[in-house]
Order: sequence, then structure tokens, then C-alpha cells
Amino acid sequence: MRSSTEAGPGGWWDAVRDTGHLVAFRARTVRRRRASALGLAVVLGLTVTFALGPRAVDVGSVDQPALERALGALQDNLGAALAGFVLLAVSSAVASGGGRELLSRTESAVHPIGPVTEHLGALLLAPVNLAWLVQAWALLAVTALVAPDGRLLGAQLVVLAWVLAATAWGQVVGWVVEGVRRTAHGVLVVRLAAVLAAAALAGLHLAGVLLPLVRSLPTTWVAATGQTAGWPVVVLLLLAVAVAGVVAGARPAAWALRLPPREELRVQSGVHEARPVPTPRRGSPDRALLRRLDRGSVWRSVGMRRGLLVLGLGPGVVALVAGLEWRSVLLLPGLTASGAALLFGVNAFCLDGRGMVWRETLPVSAGDVFDVRAQVVAECMALVSGVTVVLALLRNGPPPLVTGIAVAACWLVVVVQVLAMAMTWSIRSPYAVDLSSPRATPAPHAAMAGYAGRLSLVTTLTAMLFTGAAALPWAWAPAVLALPFLVWSGGRFLRARRRWLTDDERARVVLTVAAV
Repeated sequence: MRSSTEAGPGGWWDAVRDTGHLVAFRARTVRRRRASALGLAVVLGLTVTFALGPRAVDVGSVDQPALERALGALQDNLGAALAGFVLLAVSSAVASGGGRELLSRTESAVHPIGPVTEHLGALLLAPVNLAWLVQAWALLAVTALVAPDGRLLGAQLVVLAWVLAATAWGQVVGWVVEGVRRTAHGVLVVRLAAVLAAAALAGLHLAGVLLPLVRSLPTTWVAATGQTAGWPVVVLLLLAVAVAGVVAGARPAAWALRLPPREELRVQSGVHEARPVPTPRRGSPDRALLRRLDRGSVWRSVGMRRGLLVLGLGPGVVALVAGLEWRSVLLLPGLTASGAALLFGVNAFCLDGRGMVWRETLPVSAGDVFDVRAQVVAECMALVSGVTVVLALLRNGPPPLVTGIAVAACWLVVVVQVLAMAMTWSIRSPYAVDLSSPRATPAPHAAMAGYAGRLSLVTTLTAMLFTGAAALPWAWAPAVLALPFLVWSGGRFLRARRRWLTDDERARVVLTVAAV
């Protein structure tokens, strides 16, 4: 009889059964089941809202010629948006080392979990990704706007089938790249390939052929046919492609998982010379030392390093190549800051792991520990969201005064918002997690789904408010609008800090994250 480590029919059946066991196990470890159920309901509700809501918007008072031009532009670019989702699926799988894991490497060491099970688990966890959710919602919303009357259901089913197919084949590419990365010179090969791909895209854009090339892809046919009576054929075809991707991913997954993770092993086994104690330019020496420790913990983690690079460059390149207007750019800082927080900020103290007990013996104040950790989280969020704004500035030039103030105010507000939420969650719900693997997440997957849903909802609504403020003729309006947000988030941050300073709460957090 085959085992789940093999890719034959029996192995697939065992892998599906093992995946079900792992999902059931994870479901039973959820601490706050009502909150998780509410988060899932919110995500499903938002999905239905984006799929159907745009049709219910009354546009009778809108200038009809302008509306028709806007809808025509969306219709023309829907195929390109479908192709963009493929790039997103590939980049997410590549950055996470082949996909997220249902059971951490430490926990699974004593269990016979095969590569096919790992592959299926990674596919199930693909939606637990803020960028994946936002892009899928955007596709549903655009399709709802441009689909002809009576064709909405078929068009949305085509989009959902495309999302499944793109995710499956993105996972295949992710496993292949991870396998190459684990070979002797694979890290260099993957980095050179990424640079060449970025250079090729930039060259095509500068030559003015990138957009026509993207529009000539088969995705344009998929988008157009999905809005006609032929949509059932497209759905069946895409579902067949998705199934083929699921089956095809088993082989590269088995190959990649058999090879040693060279980047992680290099970090764990490397020898580093001791450096002198940092001399602070401002603040106390204790804080300077804590900053070095925390920044080093972030940059040494392979998963966080890749994630920060992808979050910093991905949306910015989209803004640079696609030429997004400043009002569209307003949505990006909140989403990129949320993505950075989901890398580790929602469970910020898990960076230390077992070393957290040793950290507590250092002769530094508890307030300094919290402040420096919050500063490092804020630096990561500001860095990745700032790259997006800078690249948009290079593409569009300086914005008008009101728009520029709105962008700066929105950027500051969403960073403070996400920071306050992340530090609150880090104190209220700490978890023991080993982030040495790029496939690890800082919290259980149900909690991560809830975090992603809340962060995306809050930051998107905030950005929409500042988008409206940017349309006003008063330059002071965005700054005034930012004040209540900053006061509310600042108060929430201070409450989390006071909770950390309580001895019993701090001991609970330390003992929890140290139990890795």
C-alpha cells in the first residue's frame, strides 16, 4: 500500500486524509472560536459584498460619458488584472518557500507527514494572505462593474475558477523555485533570475510594449468569454487546469522538501564575530543595544527578509509600471503596512523564542523593551509602505498640494493604526512560534485569517476616507481628519504598553512565546 509520501492514487488518498486530520487538529487548537468564526464570517461577507455590491451602486448622478470611459478602461484591463493575479500567486509561493505549512517543522518532525500532504496544506492556506484576499476582492469588484446584465453570475464563477487555477500553478512554480534555491548554487541562481525578470519587465515597459503584450495574453480571451454565454466552457476548462496544477505540484514539492534548506541552515550554523556595543546617537545605551538585537532578529529570519523585500518592491513596481494615479496609490500604504505586520508584528515578541527568558534577565526596563520592539515593527511597516510611495512619486511626479498632504496623512495614520493593533494583539494573544522557516506564520492560521481580514478592512476604509479628503479644495482637511485617528490609535497603543508593564501580564507573554 502506498503512503502519503508517494504521488500515486493511494498516496493521494492518504494525503487528503492526512490533510483533513491536520486541519481538524488546527481547528481544535483555536483559542477564541467565536472570534475566529466572526472573522471568517467577515471575510465571506466582504467577498459577497465585492462580488455583488458594485452592481447596486446608484450612478445616475455621475457624468455618463466619464463613467463609460472608466468602465471601458476597466473592461480593457480585466485580462491584465487576471494575469497580475498569476504574478501574485507565484510571488507569494516563492517568498514563503513553497507555501505555508499546516504544522510547523518542529511539530511535524515526529509525524509521518509526506510532501503531498505538505503540498495540499500549502494550497489550502494560500487564501490566508492579505495580498491574495485583496487581489481576489478587486477582481470580483471589477467584474461586477463591467459584466453585462444577466451575465454577472457566470463572469464571477469564471473569476473564481481563474483564482483557483492561478493559485494551483503558482504553487507549482513556488515549489520549483524552492527546490532550485536548495541546490548548491541555487540561491544565486534564483536571485539572478529575479533581477533578470525585473529588468525584462522594466525594459518592456520603457519600450512601450508591456501593456500591449499583456493584453495579447489568453487572459484577455478568458475575461471576454466569461461575460458571454460560453462561460460554462471557460469554467470547466479552468477547473481542469486547476486540478492539473494540484497534481503537477506534488513532484516538485517532493523534490524540494527532500533537499536541505540551505539558507536557514546557513543562518543557524553561521559564526559571527562579536561587535562592539553600539554607541547611541540619541537615547540610552540600553535602547541602542535592544534595537540592534531586534533588528538583527528580523533580518536574520529568512521568511521575514523575503517578505519585506516582496512587500516593499511588489506594490511599488505595480505603481511604477501601471502608472497608478495618486488617489489609487492612497490604498497601497495601508495594505503594505498590514502585510509587514502580518510577517511578525501581530505576535511581535515571538522574535525571541526561547531567548525571551534570557532577555528578561537583562538589566533593562520593561518599558524600553516594549518601546524598542514597537519601534522596530514601525520601522518595517514604514519602510515597505514608504518604498511604494517613493516609486509612485518617481512615476507620477509631485502630487498637487491637497493630494500630497492626504497621502502623507494617510500614510502616517495607517502606520500608527496597524502598529497599535499589532502591539495590542501581541500582548493579548501571544503564541509560541519558530520563525526560522520561511513557511512559518507568527500565529495559527485561523488567527492569521482574522488578523488579515481586520487589518484589510480598517486600512481600506481609512484610505477611502482620505481619498475623499483629497478631493476637497482645502489643504488642511486631510491633516484635520488625521487627528482623531492618531488620538484613538495612540490611546490604544498606550493601553497595550501599560498592560505589558504589569508583571503578571509580561510573565504570561514571556512564558508563552518561550515555549517553542
